[in-house]
Amino acid sequence: MNTMENNPLLSVLMTCYNRQHFIGEAIESVLASTYQNFELIVADDGSKDETVSIAKSYADRDNRIKVYVNEKNLGQFKNRNKAAFLSSGEYLKYVDSDDLIYPHTLEVMVDSMLKFPAAGMGFCHTIGESDQPFPYLIEPAAAYKKHYFDKGLLYTGPIGLIIKREAFEKVNGFEEFGMPSDNHFSLKLAAKYPVVAMPRDLFWWRHHDEGRAFDDASSLANIFDHYNFNADVLNSVDCPLSPGQKISAIESGKKNFCRGILRSFFSSSSDRLLLKKLLKKNKIGLGFLLKNSF
Repeated sequence: MNTMENNPLLSVLMTCYNRQHFIGEAIESVLASTYQNFELIVADDGSKDETVSIAKSYADRDNRIKVYVNEKNLGQFKNRNKAAFLSSGEYLKYVDSDDLIYPHTLEVMVDSMLKFPAAGMGFCHTIGESDQPFPYLIEPAAAYKKHYFDKGLLYTGPIGLIIKREAFEKVNGFEEFGMPSDNHFSLKLAAKYPVVAMPRDLFWWRHHDEGRAFDDASSLANIFDHYNFNADVLNSVDCPLSPGQKISAIESGKKNFCRGILRSFFSSSSDRLLLKKLLKKNKIGLGFLLKNSF
């Protein structure tokens, strides 16, 4: 049996719901890490299958693993917040219960963060090419500029992040903006803290039939959620862009959003009734769409 240090430097957080086919491999990928000063918090959101019993079978053999089961289903991002609350490490590392990390992942991420103690978060560089060797520090204004004007630097899900607990608590964790809530979190944290760019190949993101389905309804909702979270971070007093850059990013976001909505409205496969409901809910009229599409 492994013995965990009283105060592990790293908390690995694994949220789950009905992942009996994958959670064993996910846990084993964490246990195979070359870096060992961690605890593994499994936060189950009320699974109806054998997910909990599988997780507990690992906890019985390794006291670094703790399994918690929610009394009621919280949903993805509230459960992520709860997992962080239940943990004790200085750094937080999400590993989703259907994904895998490599043996070197935790070591690379922790070492990179320790090189830059001012950083609030490290992220895997997944979009575009890096202009310098990893790891390197990016200040808030530069991170926002790269994100909004150079291919979306910070579009990285939780599996690609390592987060300093102090920074996580400072920004109050995840807020609810639908599926893009993880992107909203990364941007609001990057507005307050420098971030560390890390190599791209530090995780394996599994694609499978049990993953979230992107049907017409969820795709339409995702367009609105994406627009709303960007409006939130760009209009925040913490936004580190210059006034001119902020206006440019806001206007570009409006144009992309309005064009996307109009394309959906005139698409033969679109659910126009749902689209009208979403427009009404978000208090967006035809005039706004036409004005900001050109």
